[in-house]
Amino acid sequence: MKNAQPHNDVELSALDKRYFTGTDNPRHLRVIAGLLRSPQSRESVDSIAGCSNGPELIAELRRRGLDMHRHLVCLRIKFTDRDGRICRPGVYSLTLQGRRLIFAWLKRQSEAKHV
Repeated sequence: MKNAQPHNDVELSALDKRYFTGTDNPRHLRVIAGLLRSPQSRESVDSIAGCSNGPELIAELRRRGLDMHRHLVCLRIKFTDRDGRICRPGVYSLTLQGRRLIFAWLKRQSEAKHV
């Protein structure tokens, strides 16, 4: 839905900002580290985070400023499952802009600790 409005203040505040608002959630931090290393499948996100709902975790990161079209994308790949059927699982990856947002946030975090 192109014109969908944010449903709560967290979504609105993230949409209003042009930077990653950050997180201290250990699951988020583990997934961010994994995404900085390489693209991750939904199953990998679950495993890295230690949860069973990777898409919601990714949605939480997006609400914090990692836009789904410019920063944290999901590419659908063509894959043959164990039954020989074609499926299109998603693989999450950070764009260059997304990496820059995360590195800028990490820099702000580092500077705040040294003040």
